[in-house]
Amino acid sequence: MTEAGSAVVRRQVVVDASIDKAFSVFTDRFGDFKPREHNLLAVPITETVFEPRVGGNIVDRGEDGSECRWARILAYDPPHRVVFTWDIGPTWQVETDPGLTSEVEVTFTAEAADRTRVDLEHRHIDRHGPGWESVRDGVEHDQGWPLYLDRYAALFDKA
Repeated sequence: MTEAGSAVVRRQVVVDASIDKAFSVFTDRFGDFKPREHNLLAVPITETVFEPRVGGNIVDRGEDGSECRWARILAYDPPHRVVFTWDIGPTWQVETDPGLTSEVEVTFTAEAADRTRVDLEHRHIDRHGPGWESVRDGVEHDQGWPLYLDRYAALFDKA
């Protein structure tokens, strides 16, 4: 949740899966729960790839072969934690200045052998500069992180 004026958005979901499975589904199948309509390309997205390493990216690939690298992987610590940048600014375009981007940390905590709590914290949103509130409002909206996490959790219902 967020507070008025806060530059942090937090969300949580619990999935019926081991911590290893919860982590691997988040990273290996990111494109299965990221909404394709969340698209900065000029053409439809054919896939979204989470490159599983520090220095990797989250990349949308278009049907014409074009790519949009909209996040950089800062920490990759399976099965406990991943941190990536949010390189999308207040105008909903890719931000190329790393000083004007925010961070998303996702942690995975085993509550039981087959139950994992997934905590997402999108922080430093004010780094986006003037208009940063629109980024916060967008990611905390029902069509932002809540939609991503709902779709992520639904992947376990289909197992």
